[in-house]
Amino acid sequence: MADEKVLAAQKWVNATYANVSGYAKCPENGQTGWSTMFSLTMGLQHELGISPVVASFGDGTLAKVTALGTIGIGWKKNLNIVKIIRHALFCKGYWGGDTAVAEFDTVAAASVDKVKENTGLPQDGGVVQPKVLKALLNMDAYITVAGGTDKIRSIQQWLNNNYWTKKTFSIGPTDGIYSRVVQQSLMKAIQLAIGIAEADASGNFGPGTQAGLQAHTVGPGSSGLFAQLFSAACVFNEPVPGYGEPDARTHFTDSWDADVEGWVTAFQTFSQLPATGKGDYSTWAQLLVSMGDPDRPVTASDTAYTITPSRGARMYSDGYRYVGRYLNEASAGGGSKMLEPGELDNIFKAGLRVFPIFQDNGRSLAEYYWGNGYKHGQLAHDQAVHFGFNRGTVIYFAVDYDATQEDMTHIVEYFRGVTSGLAAKGKRYLHGVYGSRNVCAQVTEETYAAYSFVSGMSWGFSGNLGFPLPANWSFNQIKEYKVTNGSDTFSLDRDSHRAGSDNGQQNVNRVVSPAADFLANIDQLYNLAKNYGKGDPNQLVTDYYRQERYATREWKDLISEVDWSFIDYANSHGAELLSDFTDPFTGQILGPQHLLATAAGHMIKPPLSDSHKANRGDVAGWAGDLMTFYGEWRRDSDSFPNGYTYCTERLGKIGSVSSFGFDDLVEDADGFLLAEKMRSGVAITTALHEHYEKTGGVTRFRDYLAKRFGTSQAAATDAAFYILTSIDDPLINLGRIALEQQTGGVAMILSHLLPEDRLKNYCLGFADTLIARAGLEARSQAKLKSNHARLFAGDPA
Repeated sequence: MADEKVLAAQKWVNATYANVSGYAKCPENGQTGWSTMFSLTMGLQHELGISPVVASFGDGTLAKVTALGTIGIGWKKNLNIVKIIRHALFCKGYWGGDTAVAEFDTVAAASVDKVKENTGLPQDGGVVQPKVLKALLNMDAYITVAGGTDKIRSIQQWLNNNYWTKKTFSIGPTDGIYSRVVQQSLMKAIQLAIGIAEADASGNFGPGTQAGLQAHTVGPGSSGLFAQLFSAACVFNEPVPGYGEPDARTHFTDSWDADVEGWVTAFQTFSQLPATGKGDYSTWAQLLVSMGDPDRPVTASDTAYTITPSRGARMYSDGYRYVGRYLNEASAGGGSKMLEPGELDNIFKAGLRVFPIFQDNGRSLAEYYWGNGYKHGQLAHDQAVHFGFNRGTVIYFAVDYDATQEDMTHIVEYFRGVTSGLAAKGKRYLHGVYGSRNVCAQVTEETYAAYSFVSGMSWGFSGNLGFPLPANWSFNQIKEYKVTNGSDTFSLDRDSHRAGSDNGQQNVNRVVSPAADFLANIDQLYNLAKNYGKGDPNQLVTDYYRQERYATREWKDLISEVDWSFIDYANSHGAELLSDFTDPFTGQILGPQHLLATAAGHMIKPPLSDSHKANRGDVAGWAGDLMTFYGEWRRDSDSFPNGYTYCTERLGKIGSVSSFGFDDLVEDADGFLLAEKMRSGVAITTALHEHYEKTGGVTRFRDYLAKRFGTSQAAATDAAFYILTSIDDPLINLGRIALEQQTGGVAMILSHLLPEDRLKNYCLGFADTLIARAGLEARSQAKLKSNHARLFAGDPA
């Protein structure tokens, strides 16, 4: 919506300075933006005698403004400068007064004082100091904005109030959001506190800053400036994921207290630092920069160099237990960095685990789009299979440049393509993300990345400044160095590894566990759940199997949070998360994580009484798979214009690789039937043993069709159509859009926008595929019974 005062400012500045050398016109649309602020800045530069003018309020402009002297009430040395101040106030949302009045008057001064109040500066009758004028000519907000907090705003105001007159400081935003600018302000304040000269307070985490912090540990009994600066850094890094209700938060204070100490201990644990509960050097560093203390002890690494037996032995002796290696060569340039034949054997024999990385250049925005992500997802799958990586392995796809906030739409689309490419190959592997903190957080938020590998040593990246560690971080790259191993040298990146996250792989080509191993694993978990003494043992077992892929914020909102304390308890007592097992009835490989997440969904959110409708429990199983499969259909619609045909030819078919393969359909059916038994009071161990050791798997599809859809084609069709279009649940609707676009791309026609007859045809294809499976089952069971009867009658036929 256009603002008439902003529009007036735009028209005036363009008309006044259109012919000035270097001037760039701003749009005349009544909407404040950087282009408008730059035009006003260039107008100011012209009035100050600067030529050519530039779209930046730099040191030269500041010096010229300083030479003007004090601009206060009654100042009228330059009418246009007064007009620029008034227009700037209007553009910032303050009242600028009458732009026809030649002198700086009390109306404008009152608004300048309001700006100072909002930024935390002392009010002095509205004097426009040079740095105040600079603050008027930018897009910083001085009130709490959406996503900001008053707590952070109070620290921003405190920093402005105490440091705005210092040489290298500018008046910062007071919008309640921790950003790169705010991080730099805090760093400069710390540099001044440790004795760095005012002119040298650059905001960089250099040797002088590091040495100063090493001499200023804070903890019990601490008070004053360092305690206050430390608590500010803590607030900027909150919350600590997974600690407290809600996630752990602290407060801004100049005195150390139990609240700060508790938060620090949680932060240290989350950041994989020694949990001292004090503000020691490693903790200061971790709060302030993305790599933290680059020389702290770590157990992980990554490298572009081949791991020979000698290098592996040296790495193990140096304390490393994990190494990241590349699945591929770059398509253009980048040198040789891919895993070599026999190298994985070297890694495992050295006692190391490996986590795979996929990077095809990845150094410019132009490479990040859906189609490229889809291609890379499929290539990464093929390479991982080639090297024998086990099902469930996390592959980290790289964003190896300083991606800005403006780039994120493209980055996210690339990763949606990656997930679609992996899904089209059968969802054997999970996608992770390598990049800055911001890249990792946003890719995880939008595409449900399993884990984040943070490029922490690129501490100057904009995406690493003003952003906390992502909640799902697994590895944090903190330092590159040369290893000298006798006559051999090779480069190695030091990585911090978060306990309980991605543990990489300790072998490849693992033989798939038989169902007996899976059942024994569940028996162990169930006993641990009973000994744990809190909660429903059945749900606790499903919680444990949800931890890697099905415990995200989205899954928490969809069905429930998992009990992380139980997961820690189970891990400490030798529990293990299996990635696959062999179905004894079909010989197909099944994924217990998807199976038990489906069971959890139907157990926690039971089916509606009307089988023609669907709910969140269904989205945890068949409905979620149908959404991603819909995206695949729209992606392939040129070859398969008919949704019914697409379903009957590709959905739930053995040998047909898709996001809704035969294994998914089995897991959906078995998960639902398992939930039905658990809701009736049967222990999960009993239900699973009965299902996989007796005949439950023989009739799974027939039982599923009967108990969920009443053996009704109409019910299955209607339930599918309902979940894809008209359900009255905003969470499901938003999730559906995300899942469809994940496999189909943002340009596809979403299911609720597709013509009704075409969508119903697709839904009928789902129903008929399920009915066909149940029919095949019935024929198979009849044959088994016939054979059984013949054997007992003495007929060997």
